[in-house]
Amino acid sequence: MDAKILIESFADFARSKNVDRPTMIRILEDVFRAMIRKKFESDENFDVTINADKGDLEIFRIREIVDDNSEDIWDFDKISFSEARKIEPDFEIGEEVYEKIELEEFGRRAVQMARQTLIQRIKDLEKDILYNKYEEQVGEIVSAEVYQILGREILLMDAEGNELILPKGEQIPKDRFRKGDSVKAIVHRVDMMNGNPKIILSRTSPVFLERLFENEVPEVYDGLITIVKIVREPGERAKVAVESYDDRIDPVGACVGMKGSRIHAVVRELQNENIDVINFTDNLELYVTRALSPAKVSSITVNKETKRISVFLKPDQVSLAIGKGGFNIKLASKLVDYEIDVFRELNEYEEEDVDLIEFSDEIEGWIIDELKKTGLDTAKSVLTLGKEDLLRRTELEEETIDEIFRILRQEFEQ
Repeated sequence: MDAKILIESFADFARSKNVDRPTMIRILEDVFRAMIRKKFESDENFDVTINADKGDLEIFRIREIVDDNSEDIWDFDKISFSEARKIEPDFEIGEEVYEKIELEEFGRRAVQMARQTLIQRIKDLEKDILYNKYEEQVGEIVSAEVYQILGREILLMDAEGNELILPKGEQIPKDRFRKGDSVKAIVHRVDMMNGNPKIILSRTSPVFLERLFENEVPEVYDGLITIVKIVREPGERAKVAVESYDDRIDPVGACVGMKGSRIHAVVRELQNENIDVINFTDNLELYVTRALSPAKVSSITVNKETKRISVFLKPDQVSLAIGKGGFNIKLASKLVDYEIDVFRELNEYEEEDVDLIEFSDEIEGWIIDELKKTGLDTAKSVLTLGKEDLLRRTELEEETIDEIFRILRQEFEQ
């Protein structure tokens, strides 16, 4: 393989990858200088000129002419007077000899090694380009096509044929993709594994939901509405706190759109994930009330030292506050960054009940706390809910729940 073919093949690749000309020339020069060092031990007295457009290569060895008896005669940048005269009879001592070195003089093996080095540099450059491209897109939405579905991940291909990975843990539980499907996701991170870039996508990240809002709501994209915080239980429920600095703009209304036109597109992309858009406020009690929507809160007690909030609701509002699977209260806690405890508010006409704390000598404290997290703070609220709902809402074992029921029933039997 001659220099022209080497240079042209590399230049074609570089142009296809939008590599700038200085980088292309630098890589080519590095490869040829490596050849020079291999043969002559140093490349300091060599001039390498490359014209990538024409595939031209010129290598000149530059040496100073010294007397045949000079002690410097063995230096790499010196040539004896007698040797210089063989190149050009008119040379004199002290002049510089520019000797053109042809690629063939390096030998077939050296040229082959140069070719392999160039191929490796091409591959490394391609990896660097891919890494830098997606590193700049972290947090941005990309679209790619499914080409292989594995047990723990889905492999996708972008428009340029690059492999992207959507791990199982970054998929919405309701996602069902087939080969050839177009998938939207954000670039979650870019890892370098054994020198190869690994592009990880995500559909469960709050950032994915934020980018979808930017695509569907012009006021969010333009910065007129700010998304303060997003919390999600992917595929189930999400809460989005929004704020507008312009009093003329209703941030919630703008995000939802006329008859839900804007938010419906987002919901469909997220496999019908329920999305609550909430007006952000610095008033913590009001913020908590909005976060627990659609439940109507009767009163709130805030303990800033323990970062806990006690919320009191009428009995028919407790289940709304907790939500299906406990998602509503869990997300509300994350949104306001406080642990929220839900309590039933009894009126004077309700039958006498017993607070769960009264059973602390028979029921362990962590079990009582687990029950309170789901809004159950009295004996009758637990008994009324029933065993199946308790199993679903809490992480308690069936045997533990049976024992709780036995203790609580015994109280009322007495």
